[in-house]
Amino acid sequence: MTWIEDPAFVADAPFGPQTLPYGVLPDGIAVRVGDQALPLRPLADHFGGLAELVAADNLNPLLAAGRPAWSELRARLVELVSATSAPRGGALVPITGAVLPFEVADYVDFYSSRHHAENVGRIFRPDGEPLLPNWTHLPVGYHGRAGTVVVSGTPVVRPHGQRRTSEGPVFGPSQRLDIEAEVGFVCGGPVASRLSPSRAVDHVFGVALVNDWSARDVQAWEYQPLGPFLGKSFATSVAAWITPLEAFAVARVTPPPLGNDVLPYLAEERPWGLDVRLEVEWNGEVVSRPPFREMSWTFAQQLAHLSANGATVRPGDLIASGTVSGPARDERGSFLELSWGGKEPVEVAGEQRTFLEDGDTVRITATAPGENGSVVGLAEVVGTIAPADAEG
Repeated sequence: MTWIEDPAFVADAPFGPQTLPYGVLPDGIAVRVGDQALPLRPLADHFGGLAELVAADNLNPLLAAGRPAWSELRARLVELVSATSAPRGGALVPITGAVLPFEVADYVDFYSSRHHAENVGRIFRPDGEPLLPNWTHLPVGYHGRAGTVVVSGTPVVRPHGQRRTSEGPVFGPSQRLDIEAEVGFVCGGPVASRLSPSRAVDHVFGVALVNDWSARDVQAWEYQPLGPFLGKSFATSVAAWITPLEAFAVARVTPPPLGNDVLPYLAEERPWGLDVRLEVEWNGEVVSRPPFREMSWTFAQQLAHLSANGATVRPGDLIASGTVSGPARDERGSFLELSWGGKEPVEVAGEQRTFLEDGDTVRITATAPGENGSVVGLAEVVGTIAPADAEG
């Protein structure tokens, strides 16, 4: 028995006591308990030396504090929510007015699903090898735009850009707007570089779902030879609640083999693959269930590679996995793949669809196995497509 009266605060529901994700409401940092939230600022006196961290306006001070503080705070929170009577200052509030829970420092998007990379290679380069030679030797990625990372629920305006046509390039709204269902990792701890995979783990605070929206027609014209630019930089949605990495101890798995040895700086003694199961809804209809356990590169390897040249990992950095796709058609994490470049429409609510239309809503959810048969939840990431700006 616990003082928290919420039927969703149970171990077999995603946001029970095994999960306890952090977010920020209009009145400060909170922890999600079931379908409600527990503000932490009124409870600051219960956290001793961590009081200033929970009383902050966003999660950045907590991110900078490092893993010992994260572990201590989580242990104290478990005690508070498991108590039979409410602690002084403890009161549940509705989950409303969510904001981006941390200030994004840098954003890096990786490309770590072999199934996705091979599918895209076959669609964009049908006459070539689906995987480029470097893919099985390093975690391929690109630097995104931190300033266009937005919280779940923020409308996504259809972007403008150059598109290739039979009569030459034109400028205007994207006609092939897409999603990328991804898993993001929020970084923290002291500023560091040249991390080994084992050290990289101490610089990951938690996990959040990401939708890295993509303008495929803009991307196809501009991405060679330097990679994504306007086709990706207009919006990246991230969930409003960050599930601590510690909640995923039971979900840890070994990724699929790459087919070759990796260089020593990327080698993991015990890999950090995660058995996270995503679900993609398009206008309320489930169209895909991407399995994150199929990802070939782990977040620890991604951070090791990112920092190998001396680049720093800082509190507030966000790294995203890249599109999560499995081997089956209904496990593909982008509509580019689901529709095979627009050639094989998907039925959505009785309509044949390929890419996103104005007014469409995409919702991505996910769960992972927790201790003693419990379910660990990742908060949803949702976005609705708004028409292109007339001034574009």
